[in-house]
Amino acid sequence: MTLSRPMPVLMLCALCGAAGWFGGSARHTPARLPELVAHAEPAAEMPVVLAAPGRTEGASEPVNVSAGIDGVLSAVLVEEGQRVKAGDTIARVERPELKAELDQSKAAAETARQAKARLLRGSRVEERQQAAAEVSRARAALDQTLIHFNRQSTLLETGDVPRASFDRARGDKEVAEAVVRAALEREKLLNAPPLPEEVAKADAEIRLAEERIRALAAMIAKCNVRTPTGGTVVRRFMRAGEVVSVVFPQPIVSVVDASRMRVRAEVDERDIAHVRAGQPVLISADALRARKVSGRVASLGSLMGRKRVRTGDPAEKSDRDVLEVLVDLDEAEPRLVLGLRVTVQFLNEAAPAPAAVSRGNRATL
Repeated sequence: MTLSRPMPVLMLCALCGAAGWFGGSARHTPARLPELVAHAEPAAEMPVVLAAPGRTEGASEPVNVSAGIDGVLSAVLVEEGQRVKAGDTIARVERPELKAELDQSKAAAETARQAKARLLRGSRVEERQQAAAEVSRARAALDQTLIHFNRQSTLLETGDVPRASFDRARGDKEVAEAVVRAALEREKLLNAPPLPEEVAKADAEIRLAEERIRALAAMIAKCNVRTPTGGTVVRRFMRAGEVVSVVFPQPIVSVVDASRMRVRAEVDERDIAHVRAGQPVLISADALRARKVSGRVASLGSLMGRKRVRTGDPAEKSDRDVLEVLVDLDEAEPRLVLGLRVTVQFLNEAAPAPAAVSRGNRATL
């Protein structure tokens, strides 16, 4: 019993020594600070301030190409999905009678030009020579008449001829002089230039014939229906054999410039204040699954209108006006086909979140 008493005392001493050692270690070893976050957290995504429905479209609105002349389509030369350039022939209209009318107008124009040339040339050379010969003959006759008249005048003074003979000689002289004057006037008329009125009339007839030729040539050119813009044929409405008319026009094909895609969104009249040019957007669609395409607002419309894009939501309000907003895409996405219904999320460019800072034993933001 006496040998077992020191055991509790020894155990108590050991416990006190251990406590002192641990206490000393705690006093001399610095406390571990909480781990400092040395890097900044990634900036939070920009918040969505507005979502609006829209549809994809090309760089230009669809252009419905129609014929500019009445007739029957003889051929439609393009198919849907085909690329075309501005000025390409996409269809032909059959109008065979225009060629015959054009030939007639060319003949009429040539006739008018020849008539003017004939007018400017004047009388034929033979006619002028004949007029000059008549003048010479009339003058020769006048000379003979004057010789006879002078003789009769001398004889009348001497009383060798009666007064009646002198009078006949004088009458013959006057007739011969009148013949000479008529021959000179006819020669002058044949050698005279054309009247200004006649030249103006000939010019007008030529212009009329040439204008008719140009009008017919333009109508024939319209038989080849050309597209005014380049792009992709997205719809073919008519086939060969169908009738086209300018009174009741119908499109033959529809062409869209699909080289660059954009989105036309419809913003509700209550949300116009949240949209501005250059604003970043995200575009989503069922065809993209979870992927979103980024873009920016290119322009805002200047006229309110009615909704044209329907979301299919039963709670959608259809009696409100909307403003059309054009959005340019930052990247090409082949799954965004023309006319696809999409959702445009308008973002607010927010400042990035601040980095975490450690103060004392606490980490604060």
